[in-house]
Amino acid sequence: MSDLVPMERIENKIITLRDRKVILAPDLAELYDVETRVLNQAVKRNIERFPSHFMFQLSIEEKQEVVTNCDHLRKLKYSPVSPYAFTEHGALMSANILNSLGAIQMSILIVETFINLRIMIQKDELVKARLDDLEDRLGAQEFQTLAVLDQLGAIKQQLQPSKSKKPLIGFSMPKKVTGK
Repeated sequence: MSDLVPMERIENKIITLRDRKVILAPDLAELYDVETRVLNQAVKRNIERFPSHFMFQLSIEEKQEVVTNCDHLRKLKYSPVSPYAFTEHGALMSANILNSLGAIQMSILIVETFINLRIMIQKDELVKARLDDLEDRLGAQEFQTLAVLDQLGAIKQQLQPSKSKKPLIGFSMPKKVTGK
């Protein structure tokens, strides 16, 4: 099954809404090879299996944003109903209520894709944390280097002979005048 449906195809259907990675009902239905209305009916019949952290319905504003930003979801523009958004757990639960072999196999791939995305995000966060740490260290080292350079400049300035012709203060011997 993984040869028939590459993970990239699933990844392209996963979007972020309400700070969660989700797949919208039309995309999930397409992956499960059922009509969206069939998926929606199955969900409504088993609504108790879908708490808010498994699935939620898009607001009108979210629907408009999705239609604007996702070309493959343009057809939602004319739908009078806002679509459902399924989290990783909701996608798995929807495969269970559809109870077809294709849906079950696809749900495994979808869960694996969510896991891969989570791993990639964690790696990105780790790299960012390391870069921030390195930047902090280099920033502190740069500050110390500038302070040392300032001190070296002050020492060099003190070692150079004075160019100003200030009158000397104190007693001086007059020069001998030789008279003829």
